[in-house]
Amino acid sequence: MKPINAMTIDVEDYFHVSAMETAVARADWPRLPVRVVDNTCRLLDLLEEAGVRGTWFVLGWVAERHPDLVRRIAARGHELGSHGYSHRLVYTQSAADFRRETLRSKALIEDQAQAPVRGYRAASYSIVRESLWALDVLVECGFEYDSSIFPVHHDRYGIPGFSRWPHLMDTPAGAQIVEFPLTTWRLGGLNVPIAGGGYFRLYPYALTRAGLRSVNEREGRPFIFYLHPWEIDPEQPRVSGLSWRSRFRHYNNLACTERRLARLLREFEFAPAADVLEAEGLLAAGGGQESWKQTG
Repeated sequence: MKPINAMTIDVEDYFHVSAMETAVARADWPRLPVRVVDNTCRLLDLLEEAGVRGTWFVLGWVAERHPDLVRRIAARGHELGSHGYSHRLVYTQSAADFRRETLRSKALIEDQAQAPVRGYRAASYSIVRESLWALDVLVECGFEYDSSIFPVHHDRYGIPGFSRWPHLMDTPAGAQIVEFPLTTWRLGGLNVPIAGGGYFRLYPYALTRAGLRSVNEREGRPFIFYLHPWEIDPEQPRVSGLSWRSRFRHYNNLACTERRLARLLREFEFAPAADVLEAEGLLAAGGGQESWKQTG
């Protein structure tokens, strides 16, 4: 029996991407054309056609301005998670700022969805060795699991050598939280990122499929896949002032993503991240209800 994998969507707009910070001022965000609502609804329809439920890590900034979008995601039976509030990299924040933003986002989404938020994903996977303290803040805020650690080398994120599989981990202060690291393919002694996003757009589809099949069939483990709504939107506004690397990472193969995702949904089994972690024995079924009711 093949493992069931986690389908996750990081709900943010094109101008929230960390690579845009040098070209788009945060003060200008409210004045920019909004694409996240229509793109998220397209993804909702695509997953519904495939009979797939997933986890939607919603940016608090989006939830605050588009509460009906959060309610629509919840009404279709998906899990809601937090993507923080302002898409600031964790390692650029103080613990106090991180706690304040995280609680704000969690409260917004729980109120709109009328359901507990059990999982968290940091902007640009920015929980790295220097910001592992953030895991203790997540525990304090009532999160049961995190999916922010990428066990790869990268210029912006990653903890090379970190466990590749979901597990219960000790935090720096001695608490515990479940970590669902972003999936890598063990190839030639290296961890090759294969979890989605830009890698899904830049790699040939056959390479992605081979890597994910290897995780499921050769290693017998579930993978976690991620995507952003803006990645199915080749008509999004082009932002000037980006480096060549950022332009390549952000805009390449946008026109292919929706078609590739539809194929992926046919070829693999998917469920929300919390369901996968429950099947792995790492989360209790229906967890988070009591703590949410106490604070909701």
